[in-house]
Amino acid sequence: MYNSKIIGLGFYVPDNIVTNDDLTKIMDTSDEWVQERTGIKERRWITEGSDDTTATMGAKAAKIAIERAGIDKDDIDFIILATLSPDYYFPGPGVQIQHILDIKTVGALDVRNQCSGFVYALSVADQYIKTGMYKNILVIGSELHSRGLDKTTRGRGVSVIFGDGAGAVVLSREENPKKGILSTHLHSQGEFAEELTVIAPAMGKRWVTDILKDNDPDDISYTPYMNGQFVFKNAVVRFNEVIMEGLLTNNLKKEDIDMLIPHQANLRISQFVQKKFALTDDQIYNNIMQYGNTTAASIPIALTEAWEQGKIKEGDLVVLAAFGSGFTWASAIIRW
Repeated sequence: MYNSKIIGLGFYVPDNIVTNDDLTKIMDTSDEWVQERTGIKERRWITEGSDDTTATMGAKAAKIAIERAGIDKDDIDFIILATLSPDYYFPGPGVQIQHILDIKTVGALDVRNQCSGFVYALSVADQYIKTGMYKNILVIGSELHSRGLDKTTRGRGVSVIFGDGAGAVVLSREENPKKGILSTHLHSQGEFAEELTVIAPAMGKRWVTDILKDNDPDDISYTPYMNGQFVFKNAVVRFNEVIMEGLLTNNLKKEDIDMLIPHQANLRISQFVQKKFALTDDQIYNNIMQYGNTTAASIPIALTEAWEQGKIKEGDLVVLAAFGSGFTWASAIIRW
């Protein structure tokens, strides 16, 4: 069997920066209130009329990753796209990206595991490569949240958290069994699915405000609901468990971690995990302060930034971990 290795990384975020002070103009909140609870200072939201969608942002990130991988687009054998915010209810954005990038008619798979989506997608890609079915797989996380948020005081508990953006990697065959993805670990607990959910399926091409005008203006089923404290309490436990599961599987210790890239759900969660594993600021990468929570896109965006800044080097042990809606949680142990 082969191993799989990340050979190219890229990310894209919209130009439009929305600060916490900007939010005070449309809802009852404050910069202090948001930062104290989440650590977020600003996020990127697309502007109305922009050509940015989940598919186009994913394609922009993917193009960078392919170029950095030093391969041709037609060397891509398969596409896996993780998102909770598709352009259409169906089809999924994976096929749109295949078309936008003008890649030959390879398969395209969509993963709907929300915050854990990218690690789930990476795990699927890893298995395809390990078995020899594919050599180069494009793995993308892309999210457009801003069109589906209740940007009023009623929805501030959720809407201040989320941002738009996309990240991508090219996963390729690696002959050295001690390099690349060493293992991935996936879990779910569906009994808590309704603690973080959107009940009604909002269409990605329509503004939620328009949908509400056509229906009951007090209908909140189209906007995200989150039991924040309950999610937080479960997240800190599952993050710790799934990271340790990955380390123990590979006979590693927490002291072996060179870089932890957690899903950017909440800076307070990341800080809790950092303290639990006794990691220095140089051993964990957080960028939620600038981008908010971009769910499936958050890990590939953060991973790309950390790599661009030279914080990830050849031979480093890199750990990815995520927890989110479902509940689902996951980790990946990577020897860079």
